[in-house]
Amino acid sequence: MISTEVVAAQPREGKFNKNAARRVRVAGKIPAVVYGAAQPAIAVEVDPKQITRILHSESGHNTIFDLELNGSDARTKAMIVDWQYEPIKGTLLHIDLKRIAMDKAIRVEVPIQLIGIAVGVKTQGGILDHVLREVEVECLPGDIPSHLDVDVTELALHGVIRVKDLPHSGTIKFLADEDATVAHVVAVKEEAAPAADAVAAAGTAEPEVAKKGKTEAEAKK
Repeated sequence: MISTEVVAAQPREGKFNKNAARRVRVAGKIPAVVYGAAQPAIAVEVDPKQITRILHSESGHNTIFDLELNGSDARTKAMIVDWQYEPIKGTLLHIDLKRIAMDKAIRVEVPIQLIGIAVGVKTQGGILDHVLREVEVECLPGDIPSHLDVDVTELALHGVIRVKDLPHSGTIKFLADEDATVAHVVAVKEEAAPAADAVAAAGTAEPEVAKKGKTEAEAKK
């Protein structure tokens, strides 16, 4: 998905170590690297608020935005391809940006959203299991969907939706196995079966323990 967001990036100078990265964060920026499009990689710093806004947008990391380097008028299309969070505070630590050529196909992971209440859940007592939440596709940058909507309303008990059942168009190519399960409705008893088997196994074990105890008691007489 193409955004009107313009991310300003300032080149980083000097050593690129932990101390230098920490100074960038203290100054209110986050360290980043820009690469791709057959050009040299560049170490930069960017505004964490902008990056967070993009990551939390509808299209998330698949958002294509304008990257403006060092205040110049020359801009390039870019995407966020990797990011790291601080595990406790949840603040951004580092990101990787990739230059995007709008006329060349790329591979991305697109979220799958299930729409509606399956008849197998509503009237047949089943449970909807969402197995595949993202699917890898190949397409031109301008054709990247923010997500794929799948209507599960008619999905009955034991019914299955596979990759080949996802909305198809001439603009995107699915790279995942077409028979891979996206979602299915399973019976509640199937989910409870392991627990029931465990209880049954425990029940059969108790008489054996009691019998053994009785035998030992008799042996002491």
